[in-house]
Amino acid sequence: MTSLLQLPGGLRLVHESLDGESLWRVGDELWLRCREQPVPEGLRVVVTGGSAELTGERLAVLALGLLLRAPEAPALLWEGLPALPEAVRQGLLTQAAEGGWRTWRAQFWQRPQPWLRQSGSASYPALAQLTGQRRHPCRPPKPTGEVYRRYDHRLGAWIALRALALEDDLPLFHRWQNQPRVAAFWQEEGSLEQHRAYLQRQAADPHVLTLVGSLNDQPFAYFEAYWAAEDRIAPFYAVDDYDRGIHMLVGEDSLRGPQRVACWLPALVHYLLLDEPRTRRIVSEPRADNERMIGHLQRQGFYRQKDFDFPHKRAALMLLERERFFDRCVLA
Repeated sequence: MTSLLQLPGGLRLVHESLDGESLWRVGDELWLRCREQPVPEGLRVVVTGGSAELTGERLAVLALGLLLRAPEAPALLWEGLPALPEAVRQGLLTQAAEGGWRTWRAQFWQRPQPWLRQSGSASYPALAQLTGQRRHPCRPPKPTGEVYRRYDHRLGAWIALRALALEDDLPLFHRWQNQPRVAAFWQEEGSLEQHRAYLQRQAADPHVLTLVGSLNDQPFAYFEAYWAAEDRIAPFYAVDDYDRGIHMLVGEDSLRGPQRVACWLPALVHYLLLDEPRTRRIVSEPRADNERMIGHLQRQGFYRQKDFDFPHKRAALMLLERERFFDRCVLA
């Protein structure tokens, strides 16, 4: 049986099962030969060949392939793996107490490469400032262009996020916001100029990042990611300096459905947590009667802390902890 793993940049890792062993190749080059055995602690990986030229970069690709084959395994338990100091420094390998090496799923998915397409906010130094009466860190400049890309092997599609470009994306935003289905929740229907003004306000607001989601490079959704500490949500829970919130709009009817939500929602959360490692929580505040969206959020690990009243709606406070996401996420 043969399967294919796709990564940004065009790299294709081919997996083949032969006589009870796994062969992992890129082109005609054998990267690894191993045996895999599910155990209570995770997936045991016994290296039987092909490891002489193994590097930390290659090991990261192989670990991804193995974790996709066992997406709920908490760790890869390596046997016969050579010493790779680079991989240890990067957190890709951790020494097990009983000897040998482990790759923890929760650590692996926190590595920014190859999914993060440009440097994130992590290197931006903290400096306190006031917005109104709210004290919070100064926010970094907003990115431009593509920020995240990952191949979803369950859906068989590339999921990508890019910063909204006002002139290019205004017609899409205008069309999406004027759909009755969208207007019922967003309440932002209006003229092209009204929508231009809306997006200009968001672009000028340092606490909001506007994003466009694409599946196989077809734009289908608009997202807003906001820093919660200086947002109107802040008084309603114990907000942290780097918590981020999300607003979500799927505009293309042909790209709706729970299987696609299970692709783009964890991708959006994954991007925000990779972009800023100091982010401890992702928050969302859908309308309290929007049970469909609340259900999607809960399936991705969010929990409903409480319902509360915004001036314009009764909302459900949905929270997702960083640790919970990386412990339980199934990113395929």
